[in-house]
Amino acid sequence: MESKNENSVIAEAPNLINTLRALNEIGTRVNRLGMGHDLPATLQLIVENAVQAVAVGTDTAVSEPGASAVIWVYDEAQRAFDPTSRVSAGEPAGASTDDFPRPNGLGTQAIQRRRRLLSYEERGRSIHPAKQAAGARSLACYPLIVADEIVGVLYVYRCDERRFSEVELLLLDNFVNLAALAIRHGRQVGGMTRALARKVSEMEKLGRASRLVSSRTNFDETVQEILAIGLDMTAAQYGSFELYDKKSNRLVIKALAGRPEGIASGPPLPANEQSVVGWVASRRQSLLIPDLQEPPWQHIYKPLPVGRPMRSELAVPLIGTGGGLEGVLNIESPLPQAFSAEDQRLLEALATQTVIALQEIRLLDALQEIVGALLAPDLDELLRLVIDRACDLINVPVASIWTIADANTLVLRQSTAGHRRGRQLPLDRSLTGRAIRLRQPIAIDDVRVHPDFHHKELAVEQGWVSAIVVPLLIPDELGRALGSFSLYATELRDFSDWDKKLLICLANHAAVAIQDAEQLAQLKQARERQATAETFAAVGDVAANLLHQLNNKVGAISARVQGIEDKCADVLGTSPYLENNLREIEASARQAMNIVRESMTHLRPLERQPVNLALCLERALRRAAPQPAVRIVQTGLIELPCALAGEQQLEMVFYNLIDNALKAMDGQGELRLTGVWSGAEVGVIVADSGPGIAPEIQPHLFEFAATKAQTQQLGFGLWWVKTFVDRFGGRVQVESAPGQGSAFTVWLPAEKST
Repeated sequence: MESKNENSVIAEAPNLINTLRALNEIGTRVNRLGMGHDLPATLQLIVENAVQAVAVGTDTAVSEPGASAVIWVYDEAQRAFDPTSRVSAGEPAGASTDDFPRPNGLGTQAIQRRRRLLSYEERGRSIHPAKQAAGARSLACYPLIVADEIVGVLYVYRCDERRFSEVELLLLDNFVNLAALAIRHGRQVGGMTRALARKVSEMEKLGRASRLVSSRTNFDETVQEILAIGLDMTAAQYGSFELYDKKSNRLVIKALAGRPEGIASGPPLPANEQSVVGWVASRRQSLLIPDLQEPPWQHIYKPLPVGRPMRSELAVPLIGTGGGLEGVLNIESPLPQAFSAEDQRLLEALATQTVIALQEIRLLDALQEIVGALLAPDLDELLRLVIDRACDLINVPVASIWTIADANTLVLRQSTAGHRRGRQLPLDRSLTGRAIRLRQPIAIDDVRVHPDFHHKELAVEQGWVSAIVVPLLIPDELGRALGSFSLYATELRDFSDWDKKLLICLANHAAVAIQDAEQLAQLKQARERQATAETFAAVGDVAANLLHQLNNKVGAISARVQGIEDKCADVLGTSPYLENNLREIEASARQAMNIVRESMTHLRPLERQPVNLALCLERALRRAAPQPAVRIVQTGLIELPCALAGEQQLEMVFYNLIDNALKAMDGQGELRLTGVWSGAEVGVIVADSGPGIAPEIQPHLFEFAATKAQTQQLGFGLWWVKTFVDRFGGRVQVESAPGQGSAFTVWLPAEKST
C-alpha cells in the first residue's frame, strides 16, 4: 500500500527531487544573506523555482514553462507595497511589468485575510489585467508572513485553466516560508548594515569633533566650537550653549548661533521646569520636542534670541563628574519635527566629549591660577583657592586641608564651611592619617559608618556621605608628606581615576605652596627677629640712659620735698594745704618712676629661661578673671615640655590673648587652651567661640596701628604680643572666620631634653 502511494506522488511531481534541492539551496542563501548573497538575488531564485514547481504537468514535460511568479515586498507599518521591490520569473518576452498590487486586488485581499487565495475560488475578483494580457488564467496568491508580520506577497500564475494540485500547493508553501524568512532576514541584515554605516559616520563625526574640541584651550572659544559642531551634526542653524552657574542656580548663554546683529544674547534662565532648557537642567535628561506649539511645551518655551520663531527643539544636559550639571547644549529649528532620535544620540555623545574637554580646560585654568598664586604671600588664600577649585572640578561641596603638627597630630589648616579650623586628628588612628602613611589616595563609601572616621556626628549633621583623602606630598625623592587633602560628597559617590589624578595634582601644588610658605615665613621671621633684636638693643640703650636721667631728676623731687619738710616744719604745721600737696608731689614722683621702670621692662634685653607653660597660663588666666558664664577647656597643657622665653613677658602675652578672647565673647562662651608639640617647637592655642575676625582685618592684626586703634593708647596689644614672641624666637598664627571664633597659636622653642 505504501509503495503504491509513493509511486503516485512521484508520478504527480516528477521534478520533486529538483525542487527539494532548490529549497535547500534557497535556505542556504537565506542563512547567508549579507555574506556574499543579497536579498534580490535570493528572491529571484525563489520565484524561478516556484515557477518550475508548478509549470511541469503530471504527464509531460515542456521546454517553456507555462507559469510565472512575482514577489512584492510589503511594509506593514506603512500599509504599503514597496514599488521598487518587484522580483519576477517565467514572464513571456515583452510582457508588461505594470502589475502593481491593486487596492482591492487578490494580493491585498490575501494580506487582509492573512491566508492563501486561489483565483478560481474567488468570485467577483479577477487576475490583474496586465497579467491576463500576458496569458495568465489562474492564480495562487500567498501573503508572506513571518513572526506574525506580513512582509510581502507571492503571486504564482498559470497559463491554463488547470487548478493547482495539493503537491504543488505544498511545494509553494515552502517557497512562501523561505521568501518570508528571506525578506525578514534581509531587512535585519540591511538594517544592521545601515546602522553600522550610520555608526561609522557618527564615529567619524565625533572623532572630528573630539579633535576640534581638544585643540582649543580657551574656554569661550571651546564652547563656541562645541555649539558649531552640534549644529553641523544635526544640520541645524540655531542653537545655544548654556553654562550652569551653581551659585545662582541659573543657565547663562555662553554661545549663540543664528543671532542677527544687534540682538542681545538673552537673560539667564533659572534651572527649573519653567523653561525647556531649565527642564533639561533640573531633570538631568535629554529632551526632543517635535513641535514647540504642542502642550506642555508651548507654555514654558522661552524664545531663542534669534529674531525668528522656532517650532522644534533638541536639548541635552552636560553631566560632569559625580553627576554634577555643567550646562545644556540646545539646538532649535523653525521647522516642526526637524530632529530625530539619531540626532539626539549624536548630541548626547558630543555632550560627553564636551564635559571632558571643559574639565580639562578648567583644570588647566585652575593650575594656572594656582601657580600664579604661589607667588602671593598669603598662604591661607592660596589654600582656599585650591579647595574652591577642587570642589568645583569634582563636584563636591566640602573640602579641608590638614597639616602635620607633630609626630602624631594633624591640625586643620583650611576648609570650607562645616569645619572649625584648629581641629586636631590623630595621625595614627584616622582615615586622613592613613592616606598620609600609605602615600596614596583612599576613598570611603560612607564616613557615617566607617569605624576610623572621627567626626561621625559632624558628618550626620552636615550630610556627608562619601569621602576621598589625598596626601600632600612634596615631589622630591622621598615624597615627604606635609598633610592631607580631604573632600566630602553629600551622596554615595564612586570617585573615578580622573578625580584621583586631578586631586593628586592639586594636592602636590598645595604641598609645594605650604613648603614655600614655611620657608619664606622662617626666612622672614629670622630677619624680623634680627631687626627686632637690633632695634630693641638700640632702644634699650636709649631707654637705659633715659631712665637714668629720669631717675636723677625725679629722684631729686623726693629729696627736695624732704628738705622742705625738714626746714619748714613750722610752716607746714600751720598749712595743711602745703603739707598735703608736698605729700602728693612725692607720691606722684614715686608712681611716675614705677610706671617708667615697668614700661622700660618691655625694652630690656630678654633672658630666655625654661618656662612651665601650664603654670604661666594659670597665672595669666587668674589675672584675666573670666566670668562664670565662660567655660574653660584646657587640653594637653600638663604634658608640654618647658618653653624657652622670658617668664614675665610670656605671662603678659598669654594674658593679652586671653583678655582679648574674653572680650570677644562678651563674658560668655567657651575658651579653649590647648597644648601642641611639634619637634623642636611647643605651642599653645588660645581659641574662643566669639564672632570671629573679619578677613580684611586679619592681615593687619599685628601691626602697630592696629594695636593703637584697638586700645586708643600705646598699650600692650597684639603688636606687643608678636614682638615678644619674635624676641623669644617663636611665632604667632591666627585662624579665624566670621561666626566661627578665633584661634591664636603661640609657637615657642622647646627646652632641649638632656
